[in-house]
Amino acid sequence: MGRMAKIVAHMVLAFTALLLAQVLTAGPEALDPPVLVHAVLFAICAMLVEILFRVERSPWRFFAASDGLRLARSALLTTLTFALVAYVIGVRQPGGLRTLVAAFVLMTGLLAGLRIVRRALHEKNLAESLTRLRPAPASPSLPRLLIVGSAAEAEAFLRGPAALGERYAPVGVLTTQARETGDELGGVCVLGALDDFDQVMAQLRDGGLQPAALLFLGDAPLGAFGTERLGRLKTEGVRLLRRQGLVEMAGAATGGALREISLEELLSRAPVRLDPAPVRDLIAGRRVLVTGAGGSIGSELARQIAACGPAQLILLDAAEANLFHIDRELGEAWPGLPRRDVLCDVRDAARLNLVFAAEKPELVFHAAALKHVTLVENHPCEGVRTNVLGSRNVAAAAKAAGAAHLALISTDKAVAPASVMGATKRVAEAVVRQFGAGEGGAGPRVSVVRFGNVLGSAGSVVPIFQHQIARGGPVTLTDAEVERYFMTIPEAVQLVLRAVALSAADAHPPTGVLTLEMGEPVKIIDLARRMIELQGLVPDRDIEIRITGLRPGEKLTEALVDVNETARPKAEGVTEAAPLAPLPLIPPAALAKLEAAALAGDEFGVRAQLFDLVERLRSTAPEKARTAKAPQA
Repeated sequence: MGRMAKIVAHMVLAFTALLLAQVLTAGPEALDPPVLVHAVLFAICAMLVEILFRVERSPWRFFAASDGLRLARSALLTTLTFALVAYVIGVRQPGGLRTLVAAFVLMTGLLAGLRIVRRALHEKNLAESLTRLRPAPASPSLPRLLIVGSAAEAEAFLRGPAALGERYAPVGVLTTQARETGDELGGVCVLGALDDFDQVMAQLRDGGLQPAALLFLGDAPLGAFGTERLGRLKTEGVRLLRRQGLVEMAGAATGGALREISLEELLSRAPVRLDPAPVRDLIAGRRVLVTGAGGSIGSELARQIAACGPAQLILLDAAEANLFHIDRELGEAWPGLPRRDVLCDVRDAARLNLVFAAEKPELVFHAAALKHVTLVENHPCEGVRTNVLGSRNVAAAAKAAGAAHLALISTDKAVAPASVMGATKRVAEAVVRQFGAGEGGAGPRVSVVRFGNVLGSAGSVVPIFQHQIARGGPVTLTDAEVERYFMTIPEAVQLVLRAVALSAADAHPPTGVLTLEMGEPVKIIDLARRMIELQGLVPDRDIEIRITGLRPGEKLTEALVDVNETARPKAEGVTEAAPLAPLPLIPPAALAKLEAAALAGDEFGVRAQLFDLVERLRSTAPEKARTAKAPQA
């Protein structure tokens, strides 16, 4: 509602209020011409108060209507009960209905007023609210904060407990709707829309109110500001903040409610927002084991699983330091969570079987892998031993221990693989599926989740570029045309859990590979330029970008669906790459031969056998599908 409409409505209500008051106190006969003049004068006074004190700037839609209606209901029921009791016992109420209506109105007002005063006393702003005529100026003793987000989100944030987390003095709000400019939210003015950002910042600087931080609420579009502008703000010392998420705040006894926006969030697209209920239903009260729990994906899996209340969380990793850090982090955030850390290599089948037999996991998330393309290309035997044989060991142990569900974390590099790493993951997809339950068969339900690059994972391009920028360049990339899919680690893991939850709820085991909605591919050279700009620098002037040439096993582009698969929607954020023909099985003899070559260090033999298996798995002709017996646990 516009400002003038609010003023007119206030005048009408004031005019009506005075007339009703006259009727209640002196009766209908008091409605003579002088009283109407008094009512008009009262309405004019109300208009002057509105304009002087800017009451109309507070949007009506943020008034706590439900609280007011509950108080009115209580007052009405009290009045009706009293009238009924008085009628039954024969007591005549002086004034009749007039008094009852007045009592109802006064009781509602007093109940509301008492609660308003109590809240104002609790928030220690009663005197300020009564005496302040204009929006409160920013406190000079606190860093100033400019809020970016919708008016509803900003009002909810400003209404929250002031003592929660880090303290700032809000100086204004930027909203996504230009029509909200001029509104006042909890004493803080809406200064403009997102498009007015530069003008608003200039006005604040001229007024000596330069913000020390920007708070982005909800899905406030970071991309609308541009990397160059965000980089300039960071160079000027302006902090870019978000509110803590549920996973980040869960279990924390102390700590601010605000946090710095990570570089990965500044680079990524708008994240997919999903209903968390299916994931919680999948995990709550169940025993869950995560392999590779100390890695980038595994540790985030552990965090999000811990937030869903499992009965037991088993963290398994071969890297001592990584395992120690994630176990300690979870112990601090969720001290009551039953958990166990297990130092174990997935290559060790005997040790895995002992662990699974002892822990009896119901859900297994297999994230342990060698994933760096160049290193695995140079060490193909090690890649096979971890990615293929390790996945076989985990699947066999899960089946022997009676696990209900096994989820393998795969990669887009398994599609038409040109690298040893991609080939090992494609074979691993097939191997774990062969240990799964078929129609009415024994074994865990197997889900394979395939997705692209994650921003900020260990050894990924983002931390490499960060290091190169920090030392003054050059930033190196292999080819100007290289494209990759990207998402943040928390979003990737959220979608992995969502995909597994959907698979678990299906009536039949999945036949294909679950893929995550990765958005549009991003050119690596554009990513490099954005990262340079986010440091307040100019690409090719302050930091050189140098092309080095494609490395062995590297492709210009990646895909999530192969030639023998077809994409079909599964749910929001999740697609299934379903096979066009029945998937061929890997004969135990072929797997044993590959294992023997890997253990013997025969790199040539490993590569030849690995890519031969990949070609059979990518077959599009049903008649080529092998029918060899699946390996048994």
